[in-house]
Amino acid sequence: MAKRRKRRRRRRGIPPVFIALFLIVIVGAAGIITSYVKKYTPSDTRMDLEQYYKLEGQEEAALILQDTVSDSKGRVADGKIYIPYSVVTDTLDGRFYWDEETQKMLYTTPDAVMEIQPETTFSTTAGTEQEEGYVLVKEFDGSYYIALNFLEKYMQITSQVYESPARAVISYKWQSMQTVEAKKDTVVRYQGGIKSPILSEVKEGDSLQLLEEMENWSRVMTADGLDGYVQKEDLKAAEETELVYEGSYEENYTSLTRDYKINLAWHQVTSEAANSAFDQTMEEVKGVNVVSPTWFSVTGGEGTISSLASAEYVDKAHAKGMEVWGLIDNFDENVSTLETLSKRSARTHIIEMLLSEAKRVGMDGINVDFEALTEEEAPHFIQFIRELSVTCRANNLVLSIDDPVPQYTAFYNRKEQGIVADYVIIMGYDEHTTGSESAGSVASLPFVEEGIVQTLKEVPREKVINAVPFYTRLWTENNNGMVSSEVFGMDQADKYVQEKGMEVYWNKDVSQNYGELVTAEGTQKIWLEDEKSLEEKMKLVQQYELAGVAAWKLGFERADVWEIISKYLQ
Repeated sequence: MAKRRKRRRRRRGIPPVFIALFLIVIVGAAGIITSYVKKYTPSDTRMDLEQYYKLEGQEEAALILQDTVSDSKGRVADGKIYIPYSVVTDTLDGRFYWDEETQKMLYTTPDAVMEIQPETTFSTTAGTEQEEGYVLVKEFDGSYYIALNFLEKYMQITSQVYESPARAVISYKWQSMQTVEAKKDTVVRYQGGIKSPILSEVKEGDSLQLLEEMENWSRVMTADGLDGYVQKEDLKAAEETELVYEGSYEENYTSLTRDYKINLAWHQVTSEAANSAFDQTMEEVKGVNVVSPTWFSVTGGEGTISSLASAEYVDKAHAKGMEVWGLIDNFDENVSTLETLSKRSARTHIIEMLLSEAKRVGMDGINVDFEALTEEEAPHFIQFIRELSVTCRANNLVLSIDDPVPQYTAFYNRKEQGIVADYVIIMGYDEHTTGSESAGSVASLPFVEEGIVQTLKEVPREKVINAVPFYTRLWTENNNGMVSSEVFGMDQADKYVQEKGMEVYWNKDVSQNYGELVTAEGTQKIWLEDEKSLEEKMKLVQQYELAGVAAWKLGFERADVWEIISKYLQ
């Protein structure tokens, strides 16, 4: 009998290799999910605000100037925040001036000059109320700082001060800005990205200043001075918001501007004989209501001046219906403008001498013609103008200032000139002058118009006078590559063109008649200043509704020009 074998059935299990693979997949998926969650979960890390503002110690305070976190730091002392003098003058356009000679901080009001001694309570020559309770000007590490509370009394600025960390948010530009409102509670981050540290929280309805708009993020400034990023989806559409000054300070500078257009002519007076030739010089002049003789020059670093002022000259001008604005210049090459104007004693001496001469001869105004100023000299010059304006205002003298066109001379501070002085005169010429590398027009129309447009950005049109040239330069481009020029009056230029047989045509690009002549020595070029070019410039005076015109100089003109000038000043 055959034996029946029992077959044992073996259970088949999952191979270990598959289990291992499965675990690997599970772990990998978990890792992917964790990574995904980690990647898309916003960071809740808070940034240290002292680190954000780069503060070094509790005595420093961050400064947020309008919409910019400044690199400069304020100081905290006795519970007050102090602002660096350099920030007050360079950024905030404050009317404060550190006088090295007297070691005092000066502030010029319309009728006096305050003197503030550092580290002491407020004292003044202006008769204003005594400031109590804190030092107005302090010294830290060799630099001077002014109390923010004091600045708000004498400047059109407002501020909000915050603690932890100490900071001041200062508004000083009163213009429109872009703002956005938070749709919901959100956060401001240091950079655009959910992993960037949080600077602060924003509540639904909070208003933020919009600084920059990107694809998914918006760069904003918070009310308490944090410049950071908010997700764009959390914000409403941007709106235009007008920033209005609501402080107590008011600019109360009065001006002696006339209620008629100024027609000024400069009279170059270098000797008593020139004064005596007044009648001859004015024989064919018509329509001029202001004559400005070049009577005064700074002759020494202590503020000494020379004078050719003449009472007889003034009487003759008045008899012709002309005011006399005596001109003072800084043309003496042996006298340092920087050395002179940086000393209060020298500035004061100049002003006292000008006032004395103005009273002696009966002048109606002072015309300041300080040229070729450097950036280093400019702050001292504008302080001189402020101090001179106090004296002029008190003595009913018109104060006018001669400036080059704004290109390359932004540091002249025309905005301040336009506040404290009565007239700002644009010297709309010398586009090409002695020392120019190439021949060119003295005053092409585009050059003149650009000077007007740029000046009007800082000075009210009722104070802007545009000066025109009565002279022309004849240029010679020598065969050796050298360029030279000589100055001609109108008649002299026309005579030269005719004698040399120059072919002249109207160049519409510069709005002048242009002539050229090839000689054995080289090529001569001339851009004529004549009745036609002058009329184009006078059209600009009318178009931009300027306060008037000035002309350099008497003796270079033809009689025909006066009718043209008067036509556009009606």
